[in-house]
Amino acid sequence: MLLHLLLLLCLSSSLKVQASVHEYRSERFVSKGNAFVFHGGSEGIYSSSPSDNFTSDSDSVSFIRFEKIKFQRPEEVSNRSSLSIHAVVFEVEDRENIGGSAYGGQRAVCCTSDLAKLGVCSHGDVIYRPSAKDSGWPQVFGVSLAENEFSVILPTRSIQVTRTGMYNLYFIHCDSDLKDLVVEGKTIWKNPTGYLPGRMAPLMYFYGFMSLAFVLLGIFWFSQCARFWREVLPLQNCLTLVITLGMCEMALWYFDYAEFNETGIRPTVITIWAVTFGSIKRTSARIIILMVSMGYGVVRPTLGGFTSKVIMLGVTFFIASEILELMENVGAVSDLSGKARLFFVLPVAILDAFFIIWIFKSLSATFKKLQTRRLLVKLDIYRKFTNALAVAILVSLGWICYELYFKSKDVYNEHWQNAWIIPAFWQLLSFSLLIVICSLWAPSQNSTRYAFSGSSGDTSAEFEKDDYTLTLIKPSPIPSHEVKNLSETRLLPADEGEPEKDLEEDKRE
Repeated sequence: MLLHLLLLLCLSSSLKVQASVHEYRSERFVSKGNAFVFHGGSEGIYSSSPSDNFTSDSDSVSFIRFEKIKFQRPEEVSNRSSLSIHAVVFEVEDRENIGGSAYGGQRAVCCTSDLAKLGVCSHGDVIYRPSAKDSGWPQVFGVSLAENEFSVILPTRSIQVTRTGMYNLYFIHCDSDLKDLVVEGKTIWKNPTGYLPGRMAPLMYFYGFMSLAFVLLGIFWFSQCARFWREVLPLQNCLTLVITLGMCEMALWYFDYAEFNETGIRPTVITIWAVTFGSIKRTSARIIILMVSMGYGVVRPTLGGFTSKVIMLGVTFFIASEILELMENVGAVSDLSGKARLFFVLPVAILDAFFIIWIFKSLSATFKKLQTRRLLVKLDIYRKFTNALAVAILVSLGWICYELYFKSKDVYNEHWQNAWIIPAFWQLLSFSLLIVICSLWAPSQNSTRYAFSGSSGDTSAEFEKDDYTLTLIKPSPIPSHEVKNLSETRLLPADEGEPEKDLEEDKRE
């Protein structure tokens, strides 16, 4: 684990640090229809009040600022002047105002000869129409390269945002000789409250709230552990680890977003630590739930032969979860989910399904053992634990369906102001399940009522043999007149004392 963290820190120094400061480093244009396009960013921006004396230094002003944007072309095509290279900024509701077609034909971004004959636009320009809500939008401006000029710099410019929406920036040109054109520089996007993208802004306050919630849970749990330290079980120490990891994760996420909001540059090292603590917490929580379901510390002292399998599953889940979170959070710039995320979601979903199947299969075996031995106190706790898990899984399935519906209906991120609820929900659900588990297994003076007790005949080997293996024994013929005598001889003193021990356990409750 230490080697893994050191590797992440080394990689962080070479990662491309991006945030609301969108940096372009020799980025190339892509051919789209009859145009060459480069996506400069997409973010949700809240409106600010219009100001006649607008300056980008104002704290409460929303804007998009272009700084040192340079376009550079190869030397072999520099012997003539070029068509204009445009910067196009538009709100997502005005997307249909970009591009057009002549006589109802194929839609094009660049002005075609047919449209030029109609006088709609000039050949080589980007086609656009003013917005119905604000005639000043979309914002389209640009520069061109003169003869024998290798590069040109777009003049520094700030655009004030006075209407809340999802804004998109594209650099577009219509010159086929500039197919190898590259762009360098940066744009700065700011909301009234800071540099956090609009979709992420509510998460800073959410993680602050979750940090406080984990602190309160930690105070309760640690005070109980200190009060009944003689009664603390290994399972309760595992829960202490999960609570501690949760406190660290929430605090790191809050500081990550706070630093991001203040400077406009996402602190890569803090993001990696937050992702890593979160992956360790999720892995530990799943392993603990699996161990509880298998009866660890309750009806068996160890996991026996399943230890290596549980560890292998946990390590695999940690690696898959870590890669997914790193891809989603480190280097994230725009308020858009990358398509690559879908590829990394699948392994995590499969491993989660494997955890769920194993957990409920183990719970079924543990229930049978507890019912057979009439351990009523433990059976009651496991029944509540199973109900909580079932409710959590049903709610998760329902929310997954809603999430798929939400994303399928929000192709252009028009509902970006509510998108933060999706990641927040999963944090709230896992925290709620943690509270339920902590309430069931909280340290108390009666903690031994659900602890493993070798004196009551609960041996790990016997548990494994009874519930996880099937032994076929060929019976020998028994005369009918000996059946009665044989049944009587099997009633041993140890069997007669078993009900009394179970009754003693009930009395301890």
